[in-house]
Amino acid sequence: MNRENKRKQYQKGYYKTHVCDDSFTCRVCGRPVVPAGAGSDHRNHCPNCLSSLHVDDEPGDRAADCGGIMDAIGVWVRKNGEWAVIHRCRRCGVLHSNRAAADDNPMKLMSIAMKPVAFPPFPLERIEELTALMGGDGSVE
Repeated sequence: MNRENKRKQYQKGYYKTHVCDDSFTCRVCGRPVVPAGAGSDHRNHCPNCLSSLHVDDEPGDRAADCGGIMDAIGVWVRKNGEWAVIHRCRRCGVLHSNRAAADDNPMKLMSIAMKPVAFPPFPLERIEELTALMGGDGSVE
């Protein structure tokens, strides 16, 4: 069964209270995705490329009519230290946060986490000058 037809088959809110043990093929990388190894009862993104589909308005409701591909654009750390992946829909631009799964590609997670450091919003050659303008002495201790 494909993910797009699930919301037609189950009542609203079904996935909030029931384990999702369906497999699917990732629409971005084409790999088969199985629920085993996720470390939770809900597999909501591909562990290889971290992409997802925009099927929920609220977690588990399957109420979104968009169905667009959700790209992993960032990560953040929750209060308990758990990582979560930030997804943005290619079609409508909505942002969602999904818990990182136990079997997610660690290199992909780290590359997304390091992207802001690799591409700062200012030229690195001017970091001393910019620090001095902000009242810092520019030295690193």
